[in-house]
Amino acid sequence: MHDMIVIMSDYLIDQFMALAGGREREFAAGSFLFHQGEVVDYGMIVLAGQVSLIRHQVDGSSVILQRASVQQVVAEASLFSKVYHCDGLAEVDCRLWLTPKAGLLTALQHDTTLAFSWMQYLTQQVQQARFQRELLALKTVAARLDAWLNWHEIPLPPKGEWKPLAAQLGVSPEALYRELAKRDLTH
Repeated sequence: MHDMIVIMSDYLIDQFMALAGGREREFAAGSFLFHQGEVVDYGMIVLAGQVSLIRHQVDGSSVILQRASVQQVVAEASLFSKVYHCDGLAEVDCRLWLTPKAGLLTALQHDTTLAFSWMQYLTQQVQQARFQRELLALKTVAARLDAWLNWHEIPLPPKGEWKPLAAQLGVSPEALYRELAKRDLTH
């Protein structure tokens, strides 16, 4: 089964949090974890809440590059950059684990089990990103819903989770509700 949210292995989380200098930090909803152009000093895992990575465009618009939830790494590609190429925003009240970048990179170089777990996590992230790109290229709500259901190999989520599902599909909640009503799935 493919999950929309890729969860890190317990081993990877434990090792990430065991590295020297790591600490937990809370961010209030609407606050920034970092800004574009700031130096990357930490690797971060979401312990509670949700973080969005936002890249601002020249024309004033913005693009959400990632929505990281519980047990996901925030801005994993930044570990290999000097500075952030986007802003990190706490969408809701969040708790994160921050691990110093230098220690994390050293551990990845010397601990093959950790490096393999990291590669496995990143591979899952790539697969999810490719699926999301293909999903959003589909023209109709029906086609997007069919693709989502096929990818997940699970039934429709409960009614209280339909609004987040609509966001994942890139459609309005109303459009999703209409499609579900056509399929007689609104009960």
